[in-house]
Amino acid sequence: MRISRRECLKMTGKAVTALAAGAAVSSTFPIAVAASNGKPWNMLFILSDDFGWNQVGYHGTRYYETPNIDRIVAAGMQFTDAYSAAPICSPTRASILTGKYPARLHITDYIPGSFYPYAPLAPPRQRSALPLEEVTIAEQLKKKGYVTAHIGKWHLSPSYDYAPNRPFDPETQGFDVVLKTKKPEGGDDPTKDAHNAVAITEESLKFLEQNKDKPFFLHVSHNVVHRPLMEHPDLIAKYKAKPGSGEPVNNPVMGAMIERMDRGIGQLLDKLDELGLAENTVVIFVSDNGGLEQEQSQAPLRKGKATIYDGGLKVPLAVRWPGVVKAGSHCSTPVISNDLFNTFLEIAGMEHKLKDVDGESLVPLLKQKGGLDRKAIFWHYPHYHHLGFKPAGAVREGDYKLIEWYEETLLKKDNQVSLFNVRKDPGETRDLAVDMPAKVADLRAKLHAWRKSVGAQEMTVNPNHDPNKAGVREEIQTD
Repeated sequence: MRISRRECLKMTGKAVTALAAGAAVSSTFPIAVAASNGKPWNMLFILSDDFGWNQVGYHGTRYYETPNIDRIVAAGMQFTDAYSAAPICSPTRASILTGKYPARLHITDYIPGSFYPYAPLAPPRQRSALPLEEVTIAEQLKKKGYVTAHIGKWHLSPSYDYAPNRPFDPETQGFDVVLKTKKPEGGDDPTKDAHNAVAITEESLKFLEQNKDKPFFLHVSHNVVHRPLMEHPDLIAKYKAKPGSGEPVNNPVMGAMIERMDRGIGQLLDKLDELGLAENTVVIFVSDNGGLEQEQSQAPLRKGKATIYDGGLKVPLAVRWPGVVKAGSHCSTPVISNDLFNTFLEIAGMEHKLKDVDGESLVPLLKQKGGLDRKAIFWHYPHYHHLGFKPAGAVREGDYKLIEWYEETLLKKDNQVSLFNVRKDPGETRDLAVDMPAKVADLRAKLHAWRKSVGAQEMTVNPNHDPNKAGVREEIQTD
């Protein structure tokens, strides 16, 4: 992959005084201070992997045990209608770091992705890494003296492996301290921290100890509960013995994996208390996309990861902000993962003039003193996926969500769209498209206008389509 001169400057840590052509130069303001002790707000941002909306205790499960995630909610706010920017990991992660829609970034599938050479449609060629010219939240916060850390899964560079200061790895994207992990192989020993949940926690605890006197942004990025499902047999046995173990919404191995991650989250919360940091540290927990339907039903939501239904997009989001967010509060405003970029900056007391940042700050919602300016949120997934879902895009405005099916649209077939009232029908069981043609036309026009505005890459009709080989899958090779 060719690296530009600007990217080389970024990699070597030299000052960069301008953004990419046409972009405004960033402008920042003083760090906000915590009301209780006059110190800057630290940020502990915890990101889970393939963690379903129905897998947290505060959403009603009695099978999965998440007492420490629930601690965040008990002392803060839960967002009942939070969404990932994509139904797949890499695009959502890119959206969080930059505040931009995946469609704008041209990262709409996992990296490096796969394709189906004989499928009815051909996907666009997406980027194989988060471009170094994109300004990340870590780079922004460092301008105000924050020490930044990325501990755990990255999945925004061409290689799953890690090498210090290699292009597109976390050090070249603004992170001072890095532990980059990857998912285990199927033959790894499940008794030896296969998903690195313990290692991620231990490194994060070390970071807190070493940086307790500095403002920090700690990004804890767990591999749990991504495939392959693996945990210590003793912990799995506990969940196999629990009531409801055989029900579709419960999975014993996932239960064990989730408990391991939640224990680590508890250790981090306890460490904040021990170090006297809890009162000036904002804690945020979220997932990168919906859960794995093949391993566990996402009910009451429909489908799961890699789908544009809410089972693939809706995620738990909890925020604890001492003295600012009311304990035990709820917010039902639809929000999306690219909102976190501006949220982090406003928490830090910073503003920017970066070009094309799509997200909005959630601070007005957190303070319960205002709303968001936008009316709708959007998705674009121009890919086939091995979990079996078809390419599609979607828009949610108010209570209504429209899905546009790309195969049916480009091949001029029937049933090109579906429409749901997701407030009344969270399982997306009743398609209202035929009953509400005016709503369909309005939302579809907005979806098309949005795709054009962000420069979304479109699918095309595949001249090599062969129905007898449509399921053949090939991995994309990185440059």
